[in-house]
Amino acid sequence: MAKVLCVLYDDPIDGYPTTYARDDLPKIDHYPGGQTLPTPKAIDFTPGTMLGSVSGELGLRKYLESNGHTLVVTSDKDGPDSVFEKELVDADIVISQPFWPAYLTPERFAKAKNLKLALTAGIGSDHVDLQSAIDRGVTVAEVTYCNSISVAEHVVMMILGLVRNYLPAHDWARKGGWNIADCVKHSYDLEAMSVGTVAAGRIGLAVLRRLAPFDVKLHYTDRHRLPESVEKELNLTWHASPTEMYPHCDVVTLNCPLHPETEHMVNEETLKLFKRGAYIVNTARGKLCDRDAIARALENGTLAGYAGDVWFPQPAPADHPWRTMAWNGMTPHMSGTSLTAQTRYAAGTREILECFFEGRPIRDEYLIVQGGNLAGVGAHSYSKGNATGGSEEAAKFKKAV
Repeated sequence: MAKVLCVLYDDPIDGYPTTYARDDLPKIDHYPGGQTLPTPKAIDFTPGTMLGSVSGELGLRKYLESNGHTLVVTSDKDGPDSVFEKELVDADIVISQPFWPAYLTPERFAKAKNLKLALTAGIGSDHVDLQSAIDRGVTVAEVTYCNSISVAEHVVMMILGLVRNYLPAHDWARKGGWNIADCVKHSYDLEAMSVGTVAAGRIGLAVLRRLAPFDVKLHYTDRHRLPESVEKELNLTWHASPTEMYPHCDVVTLNCPLHPETEHMVNEETLKLFKRGAYIVNTARGKLCDRDAIARALENGTLAGYAGDVWFPQPAPADHPWRTMAWNGMTPHMSGTSLTAQTRYAAGTREILECFFEGRPIRDEYLIVQGGNLAGVGAHSYSKGNATGGSEEAAKFKKAV
């Protein structure tokens, strides 16, 4: 029987919810492009409830314990004295989330002698050192597409929020003011602006499709060029590299994976390529951008706004400059963990576990690493030898041990 170690974020500060704002969720059976939603044999939770926090347990306890497995759930994940660190030693399976990542560094892989499966309840496995997983024959899987549309919606919201200066204007209303001039002195129309995405995979393409009705000029760059039919349908302009695209865009949204080739891709030097007054939205990974370079660019007017849902490290410390820098629209990493998305990634996690325990193939689109090689979507998104390492949190962990 297996020991399953699951790392989830803490419950709400006022306690685990007993009621919810809505009674049900809209039903869909497939994603854009035809991929079906997760198809576990059964679920032991109510769709639309809080599954991604500690008390929600991804709805897994009944299933796992009824089959003789052990489930350990914790939010304590950082440092050598954490619950995660202590329980990892004999864990067979680790489940983590991008929103509250438990970093599987090479050092942690070395200690986890029994580890066979690293499962991401969500999308994005850069908190797992993929090269270590390859070297040790550990399978890495994630619930691809489960929250892609959730994140794409968040991107569009953030773009409009920045360009229209929504958050400062809302603050004036909350404070009892009617300061129209203060609200509009930083407000523009999105119409006719040029918007570009770095990467046009599931999230990036969904963003492009949702922005097309706003009558904007759409640009993209991706290592895999989209079909000509899609480029014509959305009137897209393709660029061979991000640096080639930046000068053409009023808004740039980052939707690419984090690996050594993309780390700090937006930095002091590349920011010089952007239009003065451009906006950046980053819901991919915090380390795609140089933290201090972004703060300086907002202070000196190089950028007109920066919104993001991702930080480094995560959770971000209270004094992180992105919390207080000018013209920011930051949120804690929550774009992909709406109650709607939680239902899908919890079901997908159950599906992957069922396949793993029953010896059935895990869907190819869920696989990142298998059998000592990049596999499935991982082979499309990463390059072998690019050990992701995690982030600054991984570096802090290395120093601690």
